[in-house]
Amino acid sequence: VQLQASGGGLVQPGESMTLSCTISRFSSSYYAIAWFRQAPGKQREAVSCINTETNSTYYVDSVKGRFTISRDNNKNTVYLQMNTLKLEDTAVYYCAARSWLVSPAFSWWALWEYDYWGQGTQVTVSS
Repeated sequence: VQLQASGGGLVQPGESMTLSCTISRFSSSYYAIAWFRQAPGKQREAVSCINTETNSTYYVDSVKGRFTISRDNNKNTVYLQMNTLKLEDTAVYYCAARSWLVSPAFSWWALWEYDYWGQGTQVTVSS
């Protein structure tokens, strides 16, 4: 099982970027897939999550209205569309997958809720 994150790079403030997370085993094998990010000197934080059973989506407040998570089952890929990027969005972005059922107490923002992680892709927003 592998998660491969890609699509990072350097953009200017206000621009857009789409990250991709390709998963070697997909669909019913995973019940939630999330994006996290980690800026230098900061803790890893959750950005967004999609529940693959219900298609419910979750976002941290700082990206609501700017980022959109989606998935393409045919391509075994989850995307993070990032619009109106800000300097503070600069970080290494990781995708993560959960291979067991989502419970009512699911804390989508918590690292321990996921058991598979990708290697990360750098996103730099700079003028």
